[in-house]
Amino acid sequence: MKTMISYSTEVQEAMDNNRPVVALESTIISHGMPYPQNVETARIVEDIIRENGAVPATIAIMDGKIKIGLSADELELLGNSPDVAKVSRRDIGQLIATKKIGATTVAATMICAELAGIRVFATGGIGGVHRGAETTMDISADLEELANTGVAVVCAGAKSILDIGLTLEYLETKGVPVIGYQTDKMPAFYTRESEFDLSFRAEDVATMAAVLKAQWDLGLDGGAVIANPIPAEHALEASFINGIIDQAMKEAVEGGISGKQVTPFLLGKVKELTGGSSLVANIELVKYNAKVGAQLAVELNGL
Repeated sequence: MKTMISYSTEVQEAMDNNRPVVALESTIISHGMPYPQNVETARIVEDIIRENGAVPATIAIMDGKIKIGLSADELELLGNSPDVAKVSRRDIGQLIATKKIGATTVAATMICAELAGIRVFATGGIGGVHRGAETTMDISADLEELANTGVAVVCAGAKSILDIGLTLEYLETKGVPVIGYQTDKMPAFYTRESEFDLSFRAEDVATMAAVLKAQWDLGLDGGAVIANPIPAEHALEASFINGIIDQAMKEAVEGGISGKQVTPFLLGKVKELTGGSSLVANIELVKYNAKVGAQLAVELNGL
């Protein structure tokens, strides 16, 4: 296994010296945002993690290896290459064997982070149960990974293009803790809250770190969702964004968009229909998740 995992110098030094590390996914660079905002955001997010006392480890698959921590040139390659594969659990072996370039989703990033011994992962939003899943069975692999892989995912809730209620039901069935950071409601990505209540609210990162340590010290399988709402000044108005999402969903159905292409199509369409305001919100929530993720990693490392 060690021959298939490669660490950047910064990450390796952090691990050698028992410093906190925060994992970052790479599909947000390759598929989640347009160039050059994607690469710019990736660099800013890494700097935010450093400023808050932790070390960033952006994860991707390149040259037949899982890369834990990327160089500036590798970030640029991910953000500007047209043929980057979107990698989930089922794709990892294939991408390593064929030595193709792949960007890790939430699920794949969790797997790679756990292999590397990283417990905290900051991202934008998790995948979940898609609208209409009762007939399509379109359910993100992120949810199964959360049930089985011991990594805490700091996110702005589930992407608002999903069925948030069913997503929470699925997580409950799988026994995945969903911790609201200073909120009683599940965030809905672009907006600070949805109509769905959360069972546990934490006012500070120390409480969240203690919960995670207790769960893992007991040997309980799986990770946790740290539901961290987008900052109020950057949130979009709920009725506005929900109307946009409904229109985007309709166009996806009419265009026969399915499978892996659904999420990038919807996010791109939402950006177009909002005149770019959704992209600004997306960038700001990722930055805030990185800050909270770094603080959580520092606290957990201290325990």
